[in-house]
Amino acid sequence: MSQERDWASGVMLGIAVVVAFLAFFWPLLVAPSAALDGNALSPFIFALLLPIVIGIVVSQLSRGTIDPKTLAMLGVLSALGALSRPLGAGTAGIEFVFIPLILGGRVFGPTFGFLLGSTTLMTSSLLTGGVGPWLPFQMMAASFVGMGAGLLPGGHAAKQGSRPAHGSWAEIALLGAYGAVSTTLYGALVDMSFWPFNLGLSTELSYVAGAPIRENLHRFLLWNMATAMGWNLGRSVTTIVTLAIVGRPLLRILRRTNRRATFAPG
Repeated sequence: MSQERDWASGVMLGIAVVVAFLAFFWPLLVAPSAALDGNALSPFIFALLLPIVIGIVVSQLSRGTIDPKTLAMLGVLSALGALSRPLGAGTAGIEFVFIPLILGGRVFGPTFGFLLGSTTLMTSSLLTGGVGPWLPFQMMAASFVGMGAGLLPGGHAAKQGSRPAHGSWAEIALLGAYGAVSTTLYGALVDMSFWPFNLGLSTELSYVAGAPIRENLHRFLLWNMATAMGWNLGRSVTTIVTLAIVGRPLLRILRRTNRRATFAPG
């Protein structure tokens, strides 16, 4: 695996972060008289996100920092995540889709993790008929889960021989802690994408256009804890337990594949 940093992909990831920030939090920045329509915004978000994903893949291929084997692994992990997503059907927050996202990002790096998040959620939505105005927001949030896993310390130490390929229990604990935090933030971001539009205007926890950012965030956090805490907790526990059970053998398989493939860690 080349250690050359792919600055083009880095720039695109930076653009993705800015797009995501504006997509999730723009209602907090508008004037009191602004008209809000989250459903109308979704096609524009998708239109911005898709070229970023394609641009990263083209950039990696043109620079030789990704090879066909790794591109195939992206497809395999995307399919695995898409097929695992309906297993729990989201019941009480039981979701397994984050396991391949976290492990794939951990082994192949943040750029791969970002791509994996988008392709997995897109594939699963097409398979299950879950395409809707929420999809671009889910894709972005999942992409950041995968990217964050690739940014955790020591992700490539195993390839250099300083860490066992199957992963130590300390590494599994790190991934479990990250999984608990990142899946909770995933739920919060997706909830933020529709909270200003769907709750109505007549409750104490409703979004108030033009109110101070701190006030609206306080309202959102209270609403999120009251309505989504059970789902977020279930998602976190599922991720921790599943990583503890299958994390080490899957890390070994992915790292063996990584040694035979080419993908820049940046």
